[in-house]
Amino acid sequence: MITLRLFSFHKLSSAIALSFMLGLRSISAVDTPPAPLSMVIEQAFTASAQQYRWLLAQPPLAGKFPRSFEHNQLITITAKDWTSGFFPGSLWYLYEATGDAQWREAATRFTEQLEKVQYNTGTHDVGFILMSSYGQGYRLTGNAAYRPIILQGAISLSTRFNTKIGSLKSWDRPATAFTFPVIIDNLMNLELLLWAARNGGEPQARTIALTHADTGLKNHFRPDGSSVHVVDYDPVTGQIIRRITHQGFSNDSSWSRGQAWALYGYTMLYRETHELRYLAQAEKIAAFIINHPRLPADKIPYWDFDAPQQPEPGRDASAGAIICSALFELASLTKSPTAAAQYAALAETQLRSLASPAYFAAVGTNGGFLLKHGTGNQPKKSEIDAPLNYADYYFLEALHRAQANRAR
Repeated sequence: MITLRLFSFHKLSSAIALSFMLGLRSISAVDTPPAPLSMVIEQAFTASAQQYRWLLAQPPLAGKFPRSFEHNQLITITAKDWTSGFFPGSLWYLYEATGDAQWREAATRFTEQLEKVQYNTGTHDVGFILMSSYGQGYRLTGNAAYRPIILQGAISLSTRFNTKIGSLKSWDRPATAFTFPVIIDNLMNLELLLWAARNGGEPQARTIALTHADTGLKNHFRPDGSSVHVVDYDPVTGQIIRRITHQGFSNDSSWSRGQAWALYGYTMLYRETHELRYLAQAEKIAAFIINHPRLPADKIPYWDFDAPQQPEPGRDASAGAIICSALFELASLTKSPTAAAQYAALAETQLRSLASPAYFAAVGTNGGFLLKHGTGNQPKKSEIDAPLNYADYYFLEALHRAQANRAR
């Protein structure tokens, strides 16, 4: 746990001081060695708290949650939005980093605005929403009132399972668009089911989670370890209708955030189940990402690994943050010391990049969000080169995991 130190904005605005703080190379003739990772982590937590304190001091959010900042305007959403749990989750991570009661109070306030989500059977994202908010709150405080909410959320999520297909339905869309779509992102919601089965919930929650994960192993991946975004099924026969990459450059391309969800998802599944097939899949996905010839030098991916190079495609800091967090965890789980060192090294490079001025916003800018240069949905021209609340959440998680890895 670090001690939060307040510092003036004019110090933050000093490019030389900030570059030294975050371990960047000096622009002078003499190279300065990178700062220790421990310093990068501490200063990033401190700056994150400053930025979110500024955000919370803006006009009240009136029961809504910040999602992004576009066209000089804060974009807010209601509890139903798939991203609604990430802002309270980021507040919980700041509480964990600082021990400051103000973050616990703010995290509690925003978390409890999501209580009704536990009964939402109309979305697979109940896992995203509840585990990033109530799940983090329960982990850090042991608040007994949070447990039944998480368990009820798992019951609601389970209603979306189709035994013929062996998957949870992702989107409820018109039949003209999709029949029974399953997106790679849905792996992330399995943590809710596994948590519930381990904490007194319905025993079949674990069976549903593993069946969904195994169906994904069979149907979502290409031989090189990359994933398509969507597999659409016939709910009567269980047969695949089509495979597409809905948010990527093309159906055959590798949408970066999709690869990030896949890596994180199977890493989490191995942590929760100790089933070696999930570790093997996570390591195959990691190899695809790490060895990809179009992963930029700073290791923050373009929005799609196969996006045209002219003009240079935009980055996706959210994909970078998710991959970074997943790699720190995978480094602690792999059986191979060589692989562990490789995963940790790439994750550290990503973390230093995200914590640098190239991606980390100055206090009072970027709508109060931490990271710049996220890509929400490139094909729909939505949230392009914008901050994203989930990018912030996984960045803060990556800081905690980097800190934990150093302590081992």
